[in-house]
Amino acid sequence: MLDLPSFRPEMRYGMPAADQILINRYYIVGYSHYFRQAKWALEIVDVADTTVPREDHFRSDYRIPPMFRADLQDFRGSEHDRGHLVASANQRETRIQNSETFLLSNMSPQKPGFNRQVWGELEQAVRDLHDDQEILQVYVVTGPIFDFTKAMEIVGGQDDNNVTLPIPHAYYKSVLAENDKGKFSLWSFILPNEASDAPLHSFAVKTTEVEQKAGILLWDRLTGPEVERKKKRISRMPGTS
Repeated sequence: MLDLPSFRPEMRYGMPAADQILINRYYIVGYSHYFRQAKWALEIVDVADTTVPREDHFRSDYRIPPMFRADLQDFRGSEHDRGHLVASANQRETRIQNSETFLLSNMSPQKPGFNRQVWGELEQAVRDLHDDQEILQVYVVTGPIFDFTKAMEIVGGQDDNNVTLPIPHAYYKSVLAENDKGKFSLWSFILPNEASDAPLHSFAVKTTEVEQKAGILLWDRLTGPEVERKKKRISRMPGTS
């Protein structure tokens, strides 16, 4: 992870490296120029008591150089959803907060049956952690996984920008929940980019497995033997039975 000062609360426990760091008002993206999409997205899940309507303001992120930047045309006709990494429903206290989640730098090509079913169920389970009165903050890192032993499909390349996006084989989500006693719980998941009726807990993995398959380091500002044990342990997150 990058050794940057903790000037943002999301970065309290560390931030993975990436080609380009995109600092938004309410979350941070580590963008991969090679894959033309986020390598990871880091957020504090903030479930507001009063929510604004979903903005649906999908748009390109012009902070990214044109040769690496996806646009709306790249997703059209692909039969893939513009799948959120930071979920729209996680950031709905203000209109600008929700609108930021529709930047294409926060999108990745997802199979519709995946995005609208099992992925959405996992996103909801993470939001439900806020119902636990002992949990103070929920930190989440989400991103794609590419399996180079398998064939690679792409979307895009049909317009003048000539940008193509590889379709991830899977997605990961690593969740760190801090409680009111200063202790933390750690849960990680890898889900294939396909429709599934399997229970969410069946996708639970070691955090070290996510690190290896995604090529990132997670929560590296937490150190010591207890942290290493938790990263090598598969735990069941509430709401994933």
